[in-house]
Amino acid sequence: MKTVLVTGGLGFIGSHTAVELLARGYQVVVADNLANTNASVLDGIAAIAGKKPVWANVDLADPVACRAFLAGMPDLAGIIHFAAYKAVGESVQKPLAYYRNNFGSLVNLLEFTAEHPQCRLIFSSSCTVYGQADTLPIREDAPVKPAESPYGNTKQVGEEILRDGARAHGFRAIALRYFNPIGAHPSAKIGELPLGVPQNLVPFITQSAAGLRGALKVFGNDYPTRDGTCVRDYIHVVDVALAHIYALERLFAGKGSEPVEVFNLGTGTGSTVLEVIKAFERSTGHKLQWEFAERRAGDVIAAYANTEKAAQGLGWRAERSLDQCMADAWRWQQTLPKK
Repeated sequence: MKTVLVTGGLGFIGSHTAVELLARGYQVVVADNLANTNASVLDGIAAIAGKKPVWANVDLADPVACRAFLAGMPDLAGIIHFAAYKAVGESVQKPLAYYRNNFGSLVNLLEFTAEHPQCRLIFSSSCTVYGQADTLPIREDAPVKPAESPYGNTKQVGEEILRDGARAHGFRAIALRYFNPIGAHPSAKIGELPLGVPQNLVPFITQSAAGLRGALKVFGNDYPTRDGTCVRDYIHVVDVALAHIYALERLFAGKGSEPVEVFNLGTGTGSTVLEVIKAFERSTGHKLQWEFAERRAGDVIAAYANTEKAAQGLGWRAERSLDQCMADAWRWQQTLPKK
């Protein structure tokens, strides 16, 4: 069976994708330097899939280390590239670290695909490439606007690097623009596991509910939305993982209409921050403590996806509800140490 490399494969989306690949019989190699996760995730993957992927602790942004690692896999069929720093707020504070890590790892991997064009690549992109879109829901052909954050800029420029490389070297790839992946595997054996203070809404909600944080801060209550808080398209992580399988198999089947295709991954429905809080309370029966705070730099007002292209091109749609996302996230949180 084909061998697939999952970079950042012990992270949130990467671990769920590794599970789905193993379930379909792929040989899975995970590269992860544990920058924002830990090695125990391997056990969770194995507990679900019945098989543990091969794991390499390697920094893919290091060109020497990356080349040495990939030299041992000349017959690699595909790469799903998740390994990147991903927090909008943190990227505003540490832009150079984001540029060094996110661009370096991508370029190093593409040098491999340039030499092995039979290797297909899935790039983990983001709806942040759209900035504050003029029209909602957002289609893939919406203008790519100046990024609102260094993180968003790494995804915009990352897609440009991908297209330039494919044009020059003949490899084929798909960029998947995620909206807001949340939740956890329904088994509660893997889930989101940020190190330190969470940078994203849902893990902060679950940690706050578990008594590990103070009151949840809702950044801004004066946005031009139905309740004054930001609107996002929250999608279950298992739905996101499955989309990667569909995308990879599209590439293996040679169905791509151009060297680099782009697809949105979302539900097509926007939810405000306050609606997410209500969904958590409704699905878990747990009351949250929260308070408003000042707006956060880099946040757009509203973003949710038009998902028709993914439905037609990948044969994929999100299936899991916001309430299921929150229930699964809370079930996962309850398995974690109280610290």
